[in-house]
Amino acid sequence: MLGAVVCFGTVGAMAKWLSRDFDTVELVFFRNLVGVVFVLVSLLNRPLQQTGGRAGLLVFRGVIGTLSLYLFFYAVQTLGLGAATTYQYSYPIFLAVFSWLFVGEALSRREWGAIFIGFTGILFIFRPDLTAPLGHHAIGLSNAIFTAIAYLSIRQLSTFYDTRAIILSFMLSGILMPVASMLAGEYLHIDGYDFLVGHFVMPTTATHWGGLLALGIIAMLGQYFLTIAFTFDKAGRVASIGYSNILFSGLLGLWLGDPFPELLTLMGMALIIGGGVLVSLRKPKRR
Repeated sequence: MLGAVVCFGTVGAMAKWLSRDFDTVELVFFRNLVGVVFVLVSLLNRPLQQTGGRAGLLVFRGVIGTLSLYLFFYAVQTLGLGAATTYQYSYPIFLAVFSWLFVGEALSRREWGAIFIGFTGILFIFRPDLTAPLGHHAIGLSNAIFTAIAYLSIRQLSTFYDTRAIILSFMLSGILMPVASMLAGEYLHIDGYDFLVGHFVMPTTATHWGGLLALGIIAMLGQYFLTIAFTFDKAGRVASIGYSNILFSGLLGLWLGDPFPELLTLMGMALIIGGGVLVSLRKPKRR
């Protein structure tokens, strides 16, 4: 899990570095283009084993997952790596609430307390007096909400589809949607929506090509380490270790030039980590 943390933190740092020369949608495109090659090779070696029957939900998962990646890469560019990662890792709090609302999972008083702690931390960060525009914070928070929805859909899909099919739906959406976004960017310019519409910029240096290639490879390694980690121990304990990514990404962000967080922001980060860990350690229940 620590290997996954290093990979995902590095992906965020590389996205921040590459965003100086490339739009968000192009980074999403290359991030998935590299990964889909590995999945297709796996499918050639071992065919899919699944029952299927939920094609609409499968497409929905891919679209929502791609949108969350759009929002994360844009938040990294506008808010900084530490704040963007903190928002992203508040997703277990939203996932617990959505599971209660839509799936019927019961929540104990302790779990509701953990959700309250996490939301309090979000409010400490989501403040109108910060230097970054409020809309940028809204995008960071939306990333967490979309991530929670994507993970909730994975729960429903896992009984019908091979895991590789679920991953492939996300990666194919992560290729097709950026292509549409970049085509639209050639003809449209919509103020305030540059995280959805962008321009394709041909990489011209070996550094750029290497960075874009590494973006996809390191993301795939992170996914691999994450999957393996969950086979060794309880999901809650493994997931709680993932919160070290907030610290790791924050340090990487400072190295890349992000400003040091204010006291209230640091307190918000601590509350989100605490609430998220408590939620991650809960035992799912059904009504």
